Amino acid sequence: MHVLVTGANGLVGSALVNALRADLAITSLRLVDLAFADARTDPRVEHITGSIGDPAVMARAVRGRIDLIYHLASVPGGLAERNYELGRDINLHATLALVEAMRAMPAPPVFVFASSIAALGAPLPPDGVDDATPPTPQLSYGAHKLAGELFVADATRRGWIDGRSLRLPAVVARPATPSGLVSAFLSDMIRALAAGQPYRCPIRAGATSWLVSTPCAAASLVHAARIDGRLLGAGRACTLPALRLSMAELVAAVGQEYGVDGAALASYGDDPVIEANFGACPLLHTARADAAGFVHDGDARALVCNALR
Repeated sequence: MHVLVTGANGLVGSALVNALRADLAITSLRLVDLAFADARTDPRVEHITGSIGDPAVMARAVRGRIDLIYHLASVPGGLAERNYELGRDINLHATLALVEAMRAMPAPPVFVFASSIAALGAPLPPDGVDDATPPTPQLSYGAHKLAGELFVADATRRGWIDGRSLRLPAVVARPATPSGLVSAFLSDMIRALAAGQPYRCPIRAGATSWLVSTPCAAASLVHAARIDGRLLGAGRACTLPALRLSMAELVAAVGQEYGVDGAALASYGDDPVIEANFGACPLLHTARADAAGFVHDGDARALVCNALR
């Protein structure tokens, strides 16, 4: 089996690659990203350094046989808002180019696309979100992800790929380095409190987010490649199960897991923009993903443990 991973050095990409390395059925593993922190020698692994938006890099990535693609490369929400052209070129044009390149494959490869809950938009319906909730993205990043889902579904209909798109919620805990993600404060808070450091959360204690840990997100991507894509319907897309936690509940879970007084260390702000996008998540119903075998971390303390392991 010949596998291609774009965005392979990102938070979720790195965890995914570690899982794929353990799969002895994989004959070759081609990884694409701007840089690689871990370039361990492995005869099955090829590292391609560069932007997937560069036609030369794209040509190297899609040469030869490919059986399975994980497309994770993207320009995240905050950065895509600040730099429209960069977001458009990577999130939109490169995704379409990658999908169309699969027309040359002798058999349609499985194509797992990392979409986002940003495709759903904001404000979300206060009575809950389910598989019938219409997506109304309010950021360029979300619009690009929704367009990518449509590319994947249409290419599947045409027989170019066997697609499946997963709408990922906020993934924790990201490294304490600039990521361009507005939701990075969730990871920053977990890391700071776990280390016994004070942290000011930009949204209210009662604000709610949908969360999964990095290992859980990577496991969902692996699972997506193994299921029958038809389980996700004609649109070949689903919102993944996630824990819905208030900031106070997340703080309490960090305190329980790491033996710190989270309530004393945490303080809260009231940023209306951040809260509208990442602190007003209603109940989440993921019947399609549940039926296909996707799961979340289980509970808040397990999330925190998995996030920092």
